[in-house]
Amino acid sequence: MGRDGGTRLECARRLGGGDRRRSHPPAAGGDRRRPLWRRPRRRARHPHTPGLGRPPLTTASRVARSTAERSAFRSDIQGLRALAVLLVLLYHAGLPFVPGGYVGVDVFFVISGFLITGHLAHSLDRTGRIDLPQFYARRVRRILPASLVVVVLTVVGIALFVPVVDAVRVLKDALATVLYVPNIWFALQQTDYLADHAASPFQHYWSLGVEEQFYLLWPLVLWLIVVLVRRHRSGAVAAVAVLTVLSAAAGVWLTAINQPYAFFLLPTRAWELFVGALIALLARSDLLARVPPTARAASGWLGLGAVIVAGAVFDEATPFPGTAAITPVVGTALILAAGSVPTPGGPGRLLSIRPARFLGLISYSLYLVHWPLLVVPQSAVGFHRPLPLWITVLLGVVLAVPLAWLLHRIIEEPLRAPGALTSRPAKVTVWGALIATAVVAAVIVATIAWADRREVPAVDDAPTAASFPVSPPPATSALPGNLAPSLDAVSADVPVLYADGCHHDVSTEVVQDCLYGPADAATRIALFGDSHSAQWFPAVQALAKARGDTSVAAYTKSSCPAVDVTVVDKDVAYAGCDRWRDAVLAALVGNPPDLVVISSYSGYRLAGHSGGERVSAWADGTTSVVSALRAAGSEVMMIADTPRFTSAPATCIATVPNDVLSCAGDPATALDRPLAAAETAAATAAGAVTVNMTDFLCDRDRCPVIIDDLLVYRDINHLTVRAVGYLTPALQSAFDRALSAR
Repeated sequence: MGRDGGTRLECARRLGGGDRRRSHPPAAGGDRRRPLWRRPRRRARHPHTPGLGRPPLTTASRVARSTAERSAFRSDIQGLRALAVLLVLLYHAGLPFVPGGYVGVDVFFVISGFLITGHLAHSLDRTGRIDLPQFYARRVRRILPASLVVVVLTVVGIALFVPVVDAVRVLKDALATVLYVPNIWFALQQTDYLADHAASPFQHYWSLGVEEQFYLLWPLVLWLIVVLVRRHRSGAVAAVAVLTVLSAAAGVWLTAINQPYAFFLLPTRAWELFVGALIALLARSDLLARVPPTARAASGWLGLGAVIVAGAVFDEATPFPGTAAITPVVGTALILAAGSVPTPGGPGRLLSIRPARFLGLISYSLYLVHWPLLVVPQSAVGFHRPLPLWITVLLGVVLAVPLAWLLHRIIEEPLRAPGALTSRPAKVTVWGALIATAVVAAVIVATIAWADRREVPAVDDAPTAASFPVSPPPATSALPGNLAPSLDAVSADVPVLYADGCHHDVSTEVVQDCLYGPADAATRIALFGDSHSAQWFPAVQALAKARGDTSVAAYTKSSCPAVDVTVVDKDVAYAGCDRWRDAVLAALVGNPPDLVVISSYSGYRLAGHSGGERVSAWADGTTSVVSALRAAGSEVMMIADTPRFTSAPATCIATVPNDVLSCAGDPATALDRPLAAAETAAATAAGAVTVNMTDFLCDRDRCPVIIDDLLVYRDINHLTVRAVGYLTPALQSAFDRALSAR
């Protein structure tokens, strides 16, 4: 987790900081530069006191100023960092008592906003300006070296241990990381429903991306605020408060619309850093000092409890960030506020114990190293074989701590020590960082090119798949040399709907007419549903062409089934799906085609329904859609869902090419038989023709991932185009039966 590397409030150096003669404003007759962070002269009762709108020096304000400007070490902040990084580590290790450990990142955000704004405000108070080159140089020294070292070591681990089918993908993640845009990259990847891949060893860098982008912009924004509010501290606080509310509101709104964007992007995460900034600004006034010590202590303990409860109660089903992020953010703010003024009886003493200070000291390095230690070994053995809990704890916690300490001692400390890079001009540090980044990026690009040429060893060619699917399916035990599609091409083996822009993503609600075939065709077919419906497009199109004078209109949208239920996508109710589905149904009912083919993924969580209620709600939703289409005059053909896996079959095959059968799915978990039975019964009762491909994809014991020379799955739950082509003849009978009913 990116963070400000120190906990001392330092005095920002002037531009060209080596010239100490200009560390203070010149005498009369010289270059008079009035500090920007100061009350206008006509209202200043204490013109000798630098700072924005400071009141007369009451006892409370003396306490506040001495506290805010002290260089004393904030050991409670180190303890708070320790809590944050422990939450993240234990969550990633899979310990069940911290299902919401991801809130540790939010704690880090607030701390970073507090410390950075404290430094900037201190510089404005003392010099009237922000020395941007020195500011950026400090950020580079404290963040970049350790980050790049971990990236390089992780790239080496990928080259040695990660299967070829995943190596190129995760190396692209590494490239986005060194270019300081990992959060943007992962937002785009997570929005893509096709991105059903294993975890990336660089995914934790998203938070560094948020902070690096904040560090780039915040000094300029703060300076602009100070200018616009005419140097009134209260006006600056109000302006930052407005930014906080706007960013938080955007986060709540976008969480309901597109959760990955809300989770990963700066505009919807900035409010958490702004909250820390507000505490830093308030700490430089006498407001916090005026709060009774008992109230400050109580609020500090309340904040600590809020952070811990969030880590223990939140889980993957919690819509996040949304309104849920308020709990850990406000909790952290209360702790920081309580510690900004001497507060007997507050949580500062607990947070300052030696083990907490140690973990806080290495928290940045610990955050960097723990995730690759978990992901790279898991990738090496295959995600189809999850590592046991004791190993994940050993790797992600026990081993991570000493490695983080080494990284801190060897990389972090020497490069931040006086006389190292700190004695060089700021521009030298910045240029050095750019050169180092370019070199690492070049190494990653070269590694991508090398990984792209690697091949997974194969055995002799397998028999060509039969022209008509066979039940039970003939499973292949080892990777054949004539596998189709190949492992490195499988992710691109998608229906033409995607390239044509006819399959809608999660955020799109517009109903688009994508017609394949003559507009005045004698027979009109519509394909309706989610990506599991879209996967059948090659089959429907082939059957339509064979029939002649038949058109196919596609209405498919990611994570949006052709079932009248509200599904949960990215931890929030997918209201956009409901609106889109209603619009498609209205279009189909208004101009009914001859046949509507529907199919849907069966693994959704349903809003307001779980357990047996989920199955009955799904059956009722199926009845509703089929009945509406039938009442309008269309025939309906429903294709039951296909097997799903816990990890990508292609990755598993690349990991164990001589034991492909170990990658097969267990029918007990790969298929939701109760839901499939209820769905089929409901569709049949409503008048649909139903068809199930399970007998051609699974036998009693397994669902193989390779049938003869055919790679069946492109990811954890979608068929390859080749597999759909193989299954198409088995759909012919149901297709003809549905159309003959007209």
